[in-house]
Order: sequence, then structure tokens, then C-alpha cells
Amino acid sequence: MSAGRARAMAVVGMLLAGCASGPTEGAPASAGAGGELTVLAAASLQSPFTRLGEVFEATFPGTTVTFGFAGSSDLVAQLQQGAPGDVLATADTATMGRAAADGLLSGAAQPFATNTMVIAVPAGNPAGIGAFADLAAPDVAVVVCAPQVPCGAATAQVEASTGVTLSPVSEEGSVTDVLGKVSTGQADAGVVYVTDVAAAGDAVEGIGIPPDANTTNSYPIAVLAASGAPELAGRFRDLVLGAQGREVLADAGFGAP
Repeated sequence: MSAGRARAMAVVGMLLAGCASGPTEGAPASAGAGGELTVLAAASLQSPFTRLGEVFEATFPGTTVTFGFAGSSDLVAQLQQGAPGDVLATADTATMGRAAADGLLSGAAQPFATNTMVIAVPAGNPAGIGAFADLAAPDVAVVVCAPQVPCGAATAQVEASTGVTLSPVSEEGSVTDVLGKVSTGQADAGVVYVTDVAAAGDAVEGIGIPPDANTTNSYPIAVLAASGAPELAGRFRDLVLGAQGREVLADAGFGAP
């Protein structure tokens, strides 16, 4: 897919669920062709959703998928202010629930993936971080997501589970912003999703959080009530929920719903 077709928009939104149409996989290539689709998705989904957008455009020639990746809370806020969109995928159910409560969804959102938290440190781990408790040391510059963002809420749950209270030097609006500060050495550590560390390659290293102290986020997807292309939106949702979607998400490190 060309860079233009994969362009990311600044718009943000919440996922809307609709009644499932026939699955994208196995559908005739001509079905739903010639349309434009705007998918608003949590920042942590950028890599797998971009790949799925390529699959979708190849399956339905003439269709263009435009993505808006941002923090889930920002996506909902923009939708509440009237931003356009056809499909929304968020990084937790609570944020999606706010969209549903405001009537932004056409039906019930459906879970499609899970993700857990990990500590990200710059390559070489210069601060010598070995455990979550090390992030509370006064000489460690730690960055986290803002509390209203799903990754920030998940970090707060890890703090509660471990009894460790962090004093971050900054709270970011998306997990990709946290990862960016860590990978560029602006922070000694950050709390992100395991998929973000996997996508960053050699730029960062991951320090695990024990399962009994960690938290898992469920990612839901839905068709938006105001979608101008609900049938096409439903087909994209079905792709994400189907076998191809599960494979691409698993390759990116996401767990099953």
C-alpha cells in the first residue's frame, strides 16, 4: 500500500459495534468495492492495523482505508465533538463504554485482542532497571501514560498491585509517546504494552512485570453509528475479528480476546 493510502489522520474516535455482516475472509473481491473507510484506533494498534488495511484494500479493489491512531480517550473525545469515522478500536473496554453511553456506537462492541504491560528501557538499560519497584527510585526518570488513557489506567493498577507509587517526570497522551521518550533516551524507563516493546526492535529493551502484579487490557472494536459506509465498516470489523486478523495481531504480540 502506498504511503498516501496508509496516511494517518489526526482525528480520533471510539469503536462502534454493529451486527456482524458476512466475514471479509472469503467474500467476493468485488463486494463493497470503491468506498472510503476511516478507522480510528488506539495508538498501540498502528502496526497490525496498517497491515490489515493493506489486506482489506487488496480484498476490495477501489477501497481506501484511512487510519487515525491516537490515545483511546482522545479518540472518544474527538467523536464526542463530531469527528467523522466508520470504525473505532480502543485499548480498553472502559473507554469504549463511554462511547457506547454517548450513543456513538451502532451496537455492542466486540473484543478482538488483549495486551499486558511491561517496563521499557533504552537499549543497554543504562539506569540498571530490574523490577517495577526500581521505577520509584528518586534518581530514575520514568514516563507513563496519563491516567485517563487506557495504558495509564493499567499502569495505576500495576502500582496498586505492587504497592509501588511512581512519580513520573511526565504523563503522555498515548503509549507511543511514552515509548518515544524512552527510545530516544529522554527517560530512563516507561510503562508500555508488551506489543510496543516488540515493535520497537533494538531501540528499547523490555523488563517483565510478574503476572500476579500485571494487568491485561481487552481491546474492543465496533462500527460507529454515524458511519457513512456501515457495510464496508462491518467488513473491516469482521476482518479484525476473523482468522486473518487474529494472525496479524498475534504476530504483533497481542493475546487472544
